[in-house]
Amino acid sequence: MSVRPEGAPIWADAMYPDLEAAKAFYTELFGWSYDPGTEEFGNYTQAKNADGKHVAALVPQMPGAEGVPPSWNLYLAAPDIAASAEKARSAGGTLMMEPMQVADFGTMVTVQDPAGVMFSLWQPGSHEGFEAVNGPGAFCWAEVNTRDAAKTDAFFTSVFPYDVKKVPDDKVDFNVWQLDGGPALGRMQMTDDFPAHVPSYVNVYFVVEDCDAAIATVQRLGGKLHFGPMDSPFGRMASVADPQGCAFSVIDVTTTQGEMPPME
Repeated sequence: MSVRPEGAPIWADAMYPDLEAAKAFYTELFGWSYDPGTEEFGNYTQAKNADGKHVAALVPQMPGAEGVPPSWNLYLAAPDIAASAEKARSAGGTLMMEPMQVADFGTMVTVQDPAGVMFSLWQPGSHEGFEAVNGPGAFCWAEVNTRDAAKTDAFFTSVFPYDVKKVPDDKVDFNVWQLDGGPALGRMQMTDDFPAHVPSYVNVYFVVEDCDAAIATVQRLGGKLHFGPMDSPFGRMASVADPQGCAFSVIDVTTTQGEMPPME
């Protein structure tokens, strides 16, 4: 797989207090199967789509993290992770650890931006990240939802070579961060529609074949519908949470409506 540019989404994982329940949920929702985890790597469990391609990972909750709500963690590509980490620190971000090599798989570090957005950097070794994207059960998009757009914009554009495009809309403050002329990430200013207790976070999107059927499956399995379904030029989408409270979005990219918005 070709090397992803600095700042491009490269991997995603989520940590759960009940790993087996999470695995069962995503198997039912996305059709995932799993590589067996090993104790050496904390039972880190990679998920595969129907074609056997690695699309994400599920992780048991680490000791000391009891009570921390599960959430999806997005990794951004960092071909030189030491340099990217230093840029993040200089831009006002907080490194939750120093860059850590994970056997021959690669090197990672988790970062918090000045507005509270948590994400990770990944410098690939033998693990090059997503083996499939944009198809059923796979990652296709992510949005940085922030309580302070000015801080988040200043930070991310200092760390990564994003070309910022704004969607002109009086109702929402939304930017698209581009790399190599194409969209890499979205950035949305959180509004009063978000509950006050929800911090800044990264919303990860997974492709489904039928958005309404996916919502029904989430609810049948004990999860919740937070927002949607909504039709858009990008697809029919909804924001949901699994039974353990981990939030994410699902999107049917084949069912589109309306014209693509202009960007400035």
